[in-house]
Amino acid sequence: MNASVAVMQLLVAAAFMSIPLVRGRYGATAMAGAEAELERQGIRTTALTENGMRFDAGGHETWAPVSIAAAMTAVAAVNLFGGSWAEPLTWAFQSIVLAVNCVILYSNLTAVKSVQAAFLRKDDPALARIDVPALLKAAEDGFPSWVWVLQNARHVVVFGASVLALATLFTT
Repeated sequence: MNASVAVMQLLVAAAFMSIPLVRGRYGATAMAGAEAELERQGIRTTALTENGMRFDAGGHETWAPVSIAAAMTAVAAVNLFGGSWAEPLTWAFQSIVLAVNCVILYSNLTAVKSVQAAFLRKDDPALARIDVPALLKAAEDGFPSWVWVLQNARHVVVFGASVLALATLFTT
């Protein structure tokens, strides 16, 4: 039982590690595409960096998924080595991972609205004029098409493995 839970936790860790790896490899291209779109719209190309918007593996796009992957790997190790804390740690961390992934999925689904709202809050007329769907599409085009498949597979792995790990604990 503990070994199967540990395998599921390692799958979750690997899924989260895919985020900074992909952004590290293709983020600069995505950022260049977004900046080119800003230029096409007549907006200063520095607007994104000035406002903390990035498409690379910097900032929370690295530390958050790496931290989650490290925590899941640690809990998997506790499960593999039969520590008495395995079950409570699994309940706690798998639940947190499920909640975090819900937030990530919501963020992905509402990206246009949230970026528009963030730009409007800045009280910068140039930001308010940005065609956000076109901007995000230009950034998205900087990533290979298989990244969309990977993103959805990551959600399936995280949700599925987390639910299976919790269900395994629940049935024992």
